[in-house]
Amino acid sequence: MDTFIQQIINGLVLGSMYALVALGYTMVYGVLNLINFAHGDVLMVGAMAGLSILKLLQVVAPDLPGIVMLMIAILGAIPVCIAVNVLIERVAYRRLRNAPRLAPLITAIGISILVQTFAMMIWGRSPIPFPSIMPSTPVSIGGAVISQTQILLLVLATLAMVGLVLLVEKTKMGRAMRATAENPRVAGLMGVDSNKVIVATFAIGAALAAIAGVMWAANYSSAQFAMGFVPGLKAFSAAVLGGIGNIYGAMVGGIILGLIESLGAGYIGDLTGGVLGSHYQDIFAFVVLIIVLTLRPSGIMGERVADRA
Repeated sequence: MDTFIQQIINGLVLGSMYALVALGYTMVYGVLNLINFAHGDVLMVGAMAGLSILKLLQVVAPDLPGIVMLMIAILGAIPVCIAVNVLIERVAYRRLRNAPRLAPLITAIGISILVQTFAMMIWGRSPIPFPSIMPSTPVSIGGAVISQTQILLLVLATLAMVGLVLLVEKTKMGRAMRATAENPRVAGLMGVDSNKVIVATFAIGAALAAIAGVMWAANYSSAQFAMGFVPGLKAFSAAVLGGIGNIYGAMVGGIILGLIESLGAGYIGDLTGGVLGSHYQDIFAFVVLIIVLTLRPSGIMGERVADRA
């Protein structure tokens, strides 16, 4: 039972990070009908920027509590990620909005490689250790343990997702985003500035990716220039699993994907004598994704994108 609770905790932590990044994918797709495959690299930029801020804080303000340092790192990484993502939209995607779908896809892959290359030039090729600034004493829950970093991650992810739902459902910008996603032409006739909505969508997605990036590096104790590829691919899979274009689907898909990986790596690894364990946890998520899309192509909660023909 203790092992099961531990796997659930690990799955929720992992799934929360997937959900934050998946929201960026699903929001951009909902508004632009475009997949931003460079979004995983925005997570990487957030992690590296947060790490740089932490190193600076350890020099100029070494007596600050660890949680304060981590929060400052996250708050500092958010504008960096927003600037990168908005620049990507302005330079790479804006002129391709009416292009054939293959053009933005190829551009997104190129932008991903470009961002990784710039990150390698700035921060180097080698993994950079993340400083242990949070208290190391774990918290026991039903015989399982959770670190204080993971608790902070779950709290921040929950607050970010609740905040996003409130923004989309209760604010004027949220209504403009939903209107643009439903029918951009009609929204434009009603006075909605689609360019502002799209920029806001990229900015919000970047902020969520920045939180996920810093917490990912803190949870796994390192960061490096290519770290965004696999989490980005899995987060995209989570968005598709939940229903691309559906923000609730992205959240549910992320949590489910994290739980599948954690439980699969734990229990299936035990059943196979370690042949299929943590080193092969990627296959569990993608096998389930293939099964779900075979049986329900629109994802678990359904796609929320209008026909724009």
